[in-house]
Amino acid sequence: MSWLQAILIGIMSCTAASTIACLGTSVGNYTLNRPLVASMIVGLILNDVSGCIQIGIPMQLIYIALVTPGGTVAADLRAVSYIGIPLAYVAAREAGWDFGGEEAKGIASALATATGTIGISQFYGTAMMNLIWQHIGWAKLDKGDLHVVGKVDALYPLISHFLISFIPVTLLNYYGSTVVSEMATKLSQDSIFVQCMIQVGNLLPCVGIAILLKSVVTKATDLIMFLLGFVLAGSMGLTLIAAALVGVAFGFINYQITMLRNSRVAVSAMDDDEEDI
Repeated sequence: MSWLQAILIGIMSCTAASTIACLGTSVGNYTLNRPLVASMIVGLILNDVSGCIQIGIPMQLIYIALVTPGGTVAADLRAVSYIGIPLAYVAAREAGWDFGGEEAKGIASALATATGTIGISQFYGTAMMNLIWQHIGWAKLDKGDLHVVGKVDALYPLISHFLISFIPVTLLNYYGSTVVSEMATKLSQDSIFVQCMIQVGNLLPCVGIAILLKSVVTKATDLIMFLLGFVLAGSMGLTLIAAALVGVAFGFINYQITMLRNSRVAVSAMDDDEEDI
């Protein structure tokens, strides 16, 4: 990986994780920071969109149900997306693996969890610096300095955020790509260490799906509808997008049946009231 590519990825990481630059967390953290979206951006920088997206898919599955309520952060996706994806891509490319194969997916998932912890340090480091700027701002306001408001709310946080996000991501991508490249070429792919990483990594997307199911499935029968799309895809040869459209159709039919049932209940209740009168 060249310095230019590492710098561009670092800038993108800094921009995607900035609330001000991305006009809110909906565009930043919940869109540009997500592995499936970030993999396309990283692919454009590394000149291989298809390969990077295939690397990003298992990472997206791991964190598919990840939310950040308040200040509680299990993993910061800026590091997963903008450190994990480039390094996993370089490792798979140097090892000669198919980007959509078992080995590449396993390494990608393993690196996703490792880099996610790096992102936590970046997140809390940024939050700590923001608290410092706010403390300085309050002290200045007590002395009647109103010009400090814009600085502590926008300028200073952007500078500290840039340093905490841009520098580590850029350095880890440039020097880390060299390390994983050498490991991929020199370390035997049949070694216990590599195989353990691959097998453990392949199990991690299941954890992401399980977390998602825990949040959306309230009763056992809900699993039937969840599995319907996979059954259609497997038995009828449908893509998941086509299966999703079939699900939308079934959902609309269920909505109409429910509304019709509710209207009948309402009419029945009115008839009972009239009989009482």
